[in-house]
Amino acid sequence: MSRVCAVIASGGTGSRFGNPGGKQLVNVAGRPMVTWSVMAFDRSVYVDHIVVVCPARRRLEMKRVAIDPFDIRTPVTFADSGETRQDSTRAAVAAVPEGFEYVAIHDGARPLITTEAINSAISVLLDTDGVDGVVCGQPAIDTLKIVDGARIRETPPRSMYWAAQTPQIFSIEAMRRAHERALAEGFVGTDDSSLVERAGGTVLCVQSPRDNLKVTVPEDLRPVTAILLGRMSDAESAQDTGMFPRLP
Repeated sequence: MSRVCAVIASGGTGSRFGNPGGKQLVNVAGRPMVTWSVMAFDRSVYVDHIVVVCPARRRLEMKRVAIDPFDIRTPVTFADSGETRQDSTRAAVAAVPEGFEYVAIHDGARPLITTEAINSAISVLLDTDGVDGVVCGQPAIDTLKIVDGARIRETPPRSMYWAAQTPQIFSIEAMRRAHERALAEGFVGTDDSSLVERAGGTVLCVQSPRDNLKVTVPEDLRPVTAILLGRMSDAESAQDTGMFPRLP
């Protein structure tokens, strides 16, 4: 089986969230936020290693609070975050151990990702020839407007648009080449896929659950917590009846 290394990007400063220490270790449904993502990748049959990206000064705290207390069986190592998300991702890709063919990059602030969604996206990449990566996301459901200031210039067909999420999964070679080119040319992308696309790579969109929400501001915690608590309740009920669904 092709070996996949997961990268959990948890180097944000929490400026929009309003927490000077960042949001990665904020308690969500009884666990640090980042732990939910780590556990989802830990349970994937494809993932053999996990790299957590965080500020160097918080590495020990991250390990002590978010990793060690939980039953994480996949080896976990750390990479130091940089000034930008792109810097952090580049450092993480450089920290992937030798021998891995693919890297799955995920926002630590998306704690609702499921192992099923991870496995589905990885299988699409592995089973499709001539593809350098896949991006989890959802087809746009809102009508989109192209505006100049506040004036509407165009209403493009919504069928052309997807809302990109994470994980975004690539061959490790395609990701490294994309970062080298972006660094050499001073390009800063809006996500990891944009680097690979710009370097001539072929990337597919893969539909993932719509509830794969990102926690950006404090009010995002309410729906995310409710969903996680609901999943935990469903799991407990299933155990009582002899069924054992995946968690997270």
